[in-house]
Amino acid sequence: MTDTKIIELFFARDEKAIDESNIKYGGYCKAAAMRVLNDGLDAEEVCNDVLLAAWNRIPPEKPKDLRAFLSRIARNIAVDRLRRRTAEKRGGDGSDLILEELDECVEGSPGADAPLICKELSEAVNGFVKSLPKREREMFVSRYSLSYPISDIAEAFSCGENSVRATLSQTRKKLRKHLQKEGLL
Repeated sequence: MTDTKIIELFFARDEKAIDESNIKYGGYCKAAAMRVLNDGLDAEEVCNDVLLAAWNRIPPEKPKDLRAFLSRIARNIAVDRLRRRTAEKRGGDGSDLILEELDECVEGSPGADAPLICKELSEAVNGFVKSLPKREREMFVSRYSLSYPISDIAEAFSCGENSVRATLSQTRKKLRKHLQKEGLL
């Protein structure tokens, strides 16, 4: 079934939209959650949460790319679950390293204007990522949006892990400069 038809089912409030979304993108959402959580049971629960979230958000939202829409929801839910898990055990399995890598790009603590700053920051980061050369952009997105391990990125780009680390480090430095230029740091 096409994405357009699935979205039409959501708008018609037809529960078949959930089944069709699960058939078409359930495995993709589970893989996205597994990259963050490294736990099959949690990833399966995230997939169920993604379908519920999609049901609640469509309508009023009408995604242009259903796969990207569901993937973003899966990643956000998985990251929230990981934060809760690591907060509970104060340590974790190292998956929070990805978020720590990006800490060097932003500073300070949230204040009363946090929602506005988050929106501006999100727009600035999206603009920055779109301006990157294709290879650099794909590495950055693979690591910080899709949570791929460095080793998988190195394999996908046929290069060494040190090369990927160097590229990501340079890109984070460029991001920091971009955010400073935009007045967000």
